[in-house]
Amino acid sequence: MTERKPAGLSFESWIDGQIREAEQRGEFADLPGAGKPLPDANKPLDENWWIKQKLASEGLVALPHPTLALRKEIEDALAEAAGAASERRVRQLLEPVNEKIAAYLRMPRPAPRSGAG
Repeated sequence: MTERKPAGLSFESWIDGQIREAEQRGEFADLPGAGKPLPDANKPLDENWWIKQKLASEGLVALPHPTLALRKEIEDALAEAAGAASERRVRQLLEPVNEKIAAYLRMPRPAPRSGAG
């Protein structure tokens, strides 16, 4: 267990001292990835990087909730339709989305969970 910071010592000095002592004890030797480049160092920053990394390490795949995926598709289609050059192009963009909306609305809604279990 880590000791408490002594009074009158700045946090920075105290933490630096703890790191230095741990290095001297060899606690940082042989860490996984030592001497290797950081993975994804050249990729753009993703605010959900840690979630994606955890899912990958667990062998899981994140599937967006159908409602959220449909909302995103609607938003993208509307944005593209706003810049369309003709009504025909707008219809080409929105008809597939309208069909997905209609199919979603026809789907039965899940029943609320009961307290029994």
